[in-house]
Amino acid sequence: MPAADLSIQQVTKEYETAGGTLTILKDVNLELQRGEAVAITGPSGSGKSTLLYIIGTLEEPTSGKVQLNGKDPFALSPSEQAIFRNHEIGFIFQDHHLLPQCSVLENVLVPTLVDTGATAEKTEKAKSLLDRVGLTHRIHHRPAQLSGGERQRVAVCRALINNPTVMVADEPTGNLDPHTAESIGSLLLEISREQNTILVCVTHSEALAERFQLRQQLTDGKLDVLTTAGTGKSEGNEESGVG
Repeated sequence: MPAADLSIQQVTKEYETAGGTLTILKDVNLELQRGEAVAITGPSGSGKSTLLYIIGTLEEPTSGKVQLNGKDPFALSPSEQAIFRNHEIGFIFQDHHLLPQCSVLENVLVPTLVDTGATAEKTEKAKSLLDRVGLTHRIHHRPAQLSGGERQRVAVCRALINNPTVMVADEPTGNLDPHTAESIGSLLLEISREQNTILVCVTHSEALAERFQLRQQLTDGKLDVLTTAGTGKSEGNEESGVG
């Protein structure tokens, strides 16, 4: 079996507090290949966002190993890590975080500005992504002129502009009405397959999570398998990396 494109091995995250050590994640394991998508659920405070931030290299684990495309991002210098993050990881948040002064097209191109810049090739890719999500007619609009669902579609395009290996989504439908949430959920799953990108989605929404073939749940800092690829059936609570 080929090596996982994203590998998380025995990752633990702890914080020192006035009351002692607070353990958020305990020996978490996860393995994913390009084109796979996993939904991670769990109660508030269970560590879902912390795990997502570790995958996104925004938080460093206390112990354990993270590898993306065979590289340990936490072994890189801060400047190297920033470049790695920009190339390899796309972010989608509950709040879209679009720049209000920029057009839709400019917002999609923002991640390119710290690297190659908005080249003709990148601009064409941005237009192609916007066309794919049905926003060609909106490319010169500002975020304030868009609906919530349209803003989130722009955020999806922005996350994909640099052809990342992994796309991390933190409650991507949390601020949307049910109909729009269903549409965005479909888009995320479809476009991650089309772009051959790993999708890791943290959500409280059972309706969204049920659409993923891979589902895991964080409980008391441990990641348990709910559904494995190709079965659509519960596998019970067993610690695992899904490959």
